[in-house]
Amino acid sequence: MQHSYPKVTVGVCVRNCAETLREAITSILEQTYPHKLMEIIFVDDGSVDETLNIIKDLALKAQAQGFEIKIFHHDWKGLGYSRNLVVKNAKGKYIIWVDGDMILTRDFVKKQASYMEQNPNVAIGKGKYGFRPQGKLVSDLESLEFITTNFRDPEKDLTPLGTGGAIYRVEAVRQVGGFDERLTGAGEDVDIEYRIRKAGWSLAITSAIFFECRRKTWKDLWREYFWHGEGGSRLHKKKVATKLWMFWPPLTLFTEFSRVVLAYKFTRHKIAFLLPFHYLYKRVAWVFGFINGLVKNG
Repeated sequence: MQHSYPKVTVGVCVRNCAETLREAITSILEQTYPHKLMEIIFVDDGSVDETLNIIKDLALKAQAQGFEIKIFHHDWKGLGYSRNLVVKNAKGKYIIWVDGDMILTRDFVKKQASYMEQNPNVAIGKGKYGFRPQGKLVSDLESLEFITTNFRDPEKDLTPLGTGGAIYRVEAVRQVGGFDERLTGAGEDVDIEYRIRKAGWSLAITSAIFFECRRKTWKDLWREYFWHGEGGSRLHKKKVATKLWMFWPPLTLFTEFSRVVLAYKFTRHKIAFLLPFHYLYKRVAWVFGFINGLVKNG
């Protein structure tokens, strides 16, 4: 039986990802999906490390394999602007967002595209987080935390899916006017999900699996969630519907205990029992970032 595959765009929006980017791009080049039906759009948002050189180097290899390539590079403008560059230049029916610290399984694009073709009411299909131990307590706890999201229903649990590892229907993205370019930091994904839901589209979790390289130190984890908290303050100012109560530290321990069982059942790693304290640490960082964002932005 001959399959009819749609054109798919892979959007790679990165900044200073030299340490992990080569492996991320390689996982795209190794996809089983027909390469002639894939385009990769790279957006380098003002990197000061070797990120752009890595992109250019692997772009030559990608073109030799039949991929269509576009590369954009500019001074830092933020994620909203960078993602819109992909949306405006995409030839694909769908966009799959790949972060610079992600690794796709070889059938990832095929599974994502097939799911969307079979579910025309779905605008965003998030892949499943895989667990690949990195041998560091912080990074392994972070991975364990994220795989618990594989078991939720996005239609009932409105916690944002995020862009990394997700496939977006281009029609839906353009219908709501694309990403908000005023959101230069974290939060552009939460904002567009909110608007896409309001427009009547569904969100889902698919069977495609990907991996992420997580923060290795408590200091780096704090910085990341402080940054997310600042993004949350901008969303709050826009009156985007977010469950702010979920981020209040005293409540995080209660919500996290239910995830311990799922994480341990899935991986059999005893460090899963440390998840409530890991989650509390992240949420304290988020709250400090949120407050800082409110103060900075008035």
